[in-house]
Amino acid sequence: MADQQARSDRDKRPTEIPAIRWEEPPEGPVLVLLDQTRLPAEEVELVCTDASALVEAIRTLAVRGAPLLGIAGAYGVALAAARGFDVAEAAQALEHARPTAVNLSVGVRRAEAAHQAALARSGDATEAAAAALAAARALHEEDADASARMAAHGLALLDELLPGGGHRILTHCNTGSLVSGGEGTAFAVALAAHREGRLRRLWVDETRPLLQGARLTAYEAARSGMAYTLLTDNAAGSLFAAGEVDAVLIGADRIAADGSVANKVGSYPLAVLARYHHVPFIVVAPVTTVDPDTPDGASIEVEQRPGFEVTEVTVPQVPVTGAGGGVPVTPLGTQAYNPAFDVTPPELVTAIVTEEGAVSPVTADALAELCARARQVAVN
Repeated sequence: MADQQARSDRDKRPTEIPAIRWEEPPEGPVLVLLDQTRLPAEEVELVCTDASALVEAIRTLAVRGAPLLGIAGAYGVALAAARGFDVAEAAQALEHARPTAVNLSVGVRRAEAAHQAALARSGDATEAAAAALAAARALHEEDADASARMAAHGLALLDELLPGGGHRILTHCNTGSLVSGGEGTAFAVALAAHREGRLRRLWVDETRPLLQGARLTAYEAARSGMAYTLLTDNAAGSLFAAGEVDAVLIGADRIAADGSVANKVGSYPLAVLARYHHVPFIVVAPVTTVDPDTPDGASIEVEQRPGFEVTEVTVPQVPVTGAGGGVPVTPLGTQAYNPAFDVTPPELVTAIVTEEGAVSPVTADALAELCARARQVAVN
C-alpha cells in the first residue's frame, strides 16, 4: 500500500502554517490569508484591505474551517473599523458569507460588540477600532489555547477507549492548523497521538467535493511527519470491514443544542459505519461551535455549493472551458447535488470533545451543562 511514512526527525516540529495574520503596513492595516484553494501546489497569500475582500475569500473557501472563520470574522470587523468603513454593514456581510459555521457569527458579533461598547463609551472612532482589533486578537489567542486543551482531552479519551496505543484514526475534511489559531481540532488530537508515539496510521478521506482531505489534511500530515494514507471517501467502508479503523475523529461547523453535529458532507455515513462496526465516533470542536439557539439537527441550515465544484476539475496549465473555471468531467448540462455539510444525530456520536472536556453520552442536558461551565470559566 503506497502511503506517506512517518519521519522521526520531524516528529516534534509544529506545523506552523500561517493561516491568518494582521499587518499594519504604511498604507493601512490589512488581513493576510494563506489561500487554501491553492494548496498544496503553492503557498500563496491573499491580502484583504476591506471586509468585502474577506467575504469573497470566505465564500470561495480561500479561508475556511469553523474556528478560523470566527477569527477571520472578528478581524474583518476590526479591518472595517480601522479603515473607516461602515462597521455594521461589514459585520452583516461577513456574518452571512457562509450559513452553516456558527463560529463565523460568534467572531463577528464579539468584535462588533467591542467596537460598539468603546464607541458608546468614548465616541472616539480610533479607540473603537482598537477595541475591535483587541477582541479579534483575544479570540485568536483563546482559540490557540483551546486547540491545545482539546488535543489533551482528546488524547486522554482515545487512550481510555483504546488502551495500548497504536491508534489507527480515520479523519474527514481538514481540521488542523489551517482551520485554527492553534494546531486545530480533530487533527490536533491525532497530532498529539503522533508526538507521543501512539499513532499507527492516519487514514485521510479525500473529502468531496473540494478535496480538503487530499489537498489540506495530507499537506498538514506530511509537514508534521505523520504516517498517513489517503483514501477515496467511498473506500472507508472497506477499511471498517477489514478492521483497520480504531476510531473516527472529525471536527464540526455547528453543534445543535441536542448534540446533532453538522460537519463536511460525508461525516454522517462515517458515523453509521462506525456504529455498525463498534468503532468510536468522536467529534472535536471548541465550545463556540455549540449553538444553543439551534434546537436540533433539522434546524441547521446546510449550505448548498455550486454544482460546477462537482462537474468540473481544475487542472493547472489546461485550457479552461467550464462555467466555473475548470475542465468539465460530466456531460454538458449535468446538474449536481452539492451540499457542503451533512448532519449526524447525537445517538451516533460517541463523544464530543471540547476545550472544557468531553461529553459522553451526548445529550442536550450534558451539552448545556458544558456550555454553562465554559461561561463560568470565561467570567472568572
